[in-house]
Amino acid sequence: EGGVDEIGDSVSTCNGDVDVVNDPSTYLALRAGPTGEDVQVLYSYEVRWESSEVQWADRWDVYLIGSPDDDIHYFAIVNSLMIVLFLMGAVATIMIRTLRKDIAGYNEMQTLEEAQEETGWKLVHGDVFRPPSTSPLVLSVAVGTGAQLATAFFLVLLCAILRLVNPMKKGQALTAILILYVLSGTVSGYVSSRIYKFCGSSDWKANTIATAVAFPGLLVGMFMILNIFLGIAGAATHAHFGTVILMFLLWVCLSTPLVMIGSYFGFRAEKIEVPTKTKQIARIVP
Repeated sequence: EGGVDEIGDSVSTCNGDVDVVNDPSTYLALRAGPTGEDVQVLYSYEVRWESSEVQWADRWDVYLIGSPDDDIHYFAIVNSLMIVLFLMGAVATIMIRTLRKDIAGYNEMQTLEEAQEETGWKLVHGDVFRPPSTSPLVLSVAVGTGAQLATAFFLVLLCAILRLVNPMKKGQALTAILILYVLSGTVSGYVSSRIYKFCGSSDWKANTIATAVAFPGLLVGMFMILNIFLGIAGAATHAHFGTVILMFLLWVCLSTPLVMIGSYFGFRAEKIEVPTKTKQIARIVP
């Protein structure tokens, strides 16, 4: 039923005179043409527009604005949270009261017989806070970078909760993540310098430069390489040259100075004190 007209730009079944019937019993198998050429299949669809009084900017309100039942959900969430906090406090109190006596005993001189009484995980109490013997710089940079990422992640969630960032606008959310990560550079420098100082190292310049360059440099390098391939392929996600320059300036002119400021205050702070003494001879791992 129906077919292509002489011009070949319309389908007669899509006209108003013929009704399209969707019946599986009328389906025909596709075959090649009389001379073996490929069969040309034409697809059509129908769009129906309905007028609405909802403004375009308010189209997501049905999902973002709370419903009358939200109070019940909030009560259940707060109730569960209070139970979890109560259980955590009870467990923490028991652990502190149990371990306080053990930690006090570890810090005192023990005889060989008393030391041999310890079994299980208590045998490693003298090695838990032992600084790494190799590459303390890698550890400090990794911990500082993790603290910066955690701070940026927490700030983004806080902004989303306070409705400062609209999660439906991906560009706005990505921009907020980038800016908050850059502004958290002080946390990275401070934490990294404290860990580096705890390990007994004093080369603060190498620690500061590594913290400011390692992870951001890796991200910028990966972004540049991927952006070059996207530009060659002509992808729509290809970033313009001005965007690349702006990201580079954010890294060099804002993130790096903040890392240096945090590192300065971190090295000026006192060395981290640990609750137990570290043995001079490392325990052999079985």
